[in-house]
Amino acid sequence: MDTMTNGAGTRPEHGPATDRTHRRLPRTLLHALAALLAACLMALGGAAAASAAPAADDLIKVFVVPDPAQTGGQLATLQSIATATLGDASRAGEILTLNRGQAQQDGGALNSADDPLHPGWILRLPQDASGSDVQLARDTGSQNSASAAPSSGQRSAAPSAGKSAAFTFPLAAAVALLGAILLALITAGIMGRRRVRAAYASARRTAWRLGEPTRRRRRLALRRATGRRFATDADSVRRAYGVLGDFAPGRQQPERPVHALRVDGSGVTVWLTASDTVDAPWTNIDGTRWRRPAAAAAGWLSTGDDTTSASQASIAASCLVRAGTDADGEPVFVDLSRLDGVLSVSGDRAVARDVVQNLLAEIARTRPETPVTMLRGADSALPLTVPTELRQLPRVDAPAPVAPDAGRGTVRAGAARRPVRGLVVVAGTPGEREAAELAALCGPGGAGWTGLVYGEAEGAHWRWHTDADGHVDLPVLDVRLTVPV
Repeated sequence: MDTMTNGAGTRPEHGPATDRTHRRLPRTLLHALAALLAACLMALGGAAAASAAPAADDLIKVFVVPDPAQTGGQLATLQSIATATLGDASRAGEILTLNRGQAQQDGGALNSADDPLHPGWILRLPQDASGSDVQLARDTGSQNSASAAPSSGQRSAAPSAGKSAAFTFPLAAAVALLGAILLALITAGIMGRRRVRAAYASARRTAWRLGEPTRRRRRLALRRATGRRFATDADSVRRAYGVLGDFAPGRQQPERPVHALRVDGSGVTVWLTASDTVDAPWTNIDGTRWRRPAAAAAGWLSTGDDTTSASQASIAASCLVRAGTDADGEPVFVDLSRLDGVLSVSGDRAVARDVVQNLLAEIARTRPETPVTMLRGADSALPLTVPTELRQLPRVDAPAPVAPDAGRGTVRAGAARRPVRGLVVVAGTPGEREAAELAALCGPGGAGWTGLVYGEAEGAHWRWHTDADGHVDLPVLDVRLTVPV
């Protein structure tokens, strides 16, 4: 099986320059938003100033009737006003026409040329009026003639009494204000995103920790149900052995090793060496997996007309065991006769123990009376229970161990077949003594037994890894299975 690879790629890493770019991006965005906010505020101020400034078209020229005490007791008349502002007393009629019927601050009004002028009255003047007594005022369009506004070098006239000032808010200023508020909210959100993200992540971790006991119980119940299913499901075992007939040696072709297979209601999937091929009705899924529909399935140990003693011997030498179930809940078999050495199951110690315990139960159902010898590792690992269907031996007399070749350890050949004559089970990581016994019983030149270790075994060719969630990874097959209990 050393010719098979899982094809897993490496995870790309981000360089320091990329990280600095990612950190600089939020700061640049904040600067841009600040600039936009300042522009909106400036637009708001300009719009307000524009609305507050009077338009040139609204300004008119007026004369404010003075108090006689300020003129030495002399009363103002329309003729005197026309003379002082227009340079012609005969133009008094123009002033009368502009102000006839206009209500003044004291409630009076100018209706004829003979009406006396009251101090404080604001009289409109023709636009060509000039002089020191001429003032500028805003035309309010109301009954009052005008609201006087001071101009450069002129006195300020009193505002109209009894009238409230009107406040207007231009559309441009409203849009600028809304934009400023929106940008302020966005800026605050961006500045607080880290706190919000950290709080969200903390809440998720807390929720995950609170729900973990329930998930653990659910996973354990599923694994126990899988163990009970394996104990009573003989049909999947028969179907799995029946598939091997398609790949056994015949009169016209050599044997093609089946490293693993999966059986389900719709068909069978097998894992072959990458260089092997098979004819229809098998179809290739990827480099090593082939699929056959259930309609083309063969019978129990049926090899058709090409049956030979070699093919029957090949099937009989196989040792199919269900290592677990895949993501679809279907059993996946591996052939321990292809192990040719030692299987090391590491990772979570309790789950690794369940893996080896399940393999012993599988062998007990299909190959009872298989001899088993138990060894304790150097660490304090939980002991294993040997099924009563297997024949446990206290100690095995093995030939003198032969030093393994460099780089091969206890493995003689990755895809060579070695029938399972006996099992050496090590509970925990092998110490020096256990490693020597493994080499003597399972290594090259040894007794030809198969080693199952739940722990790290130096030189093991098959290596499976478990996690605390009850999964086991088979890297050479690129599959993850759920381990039964």
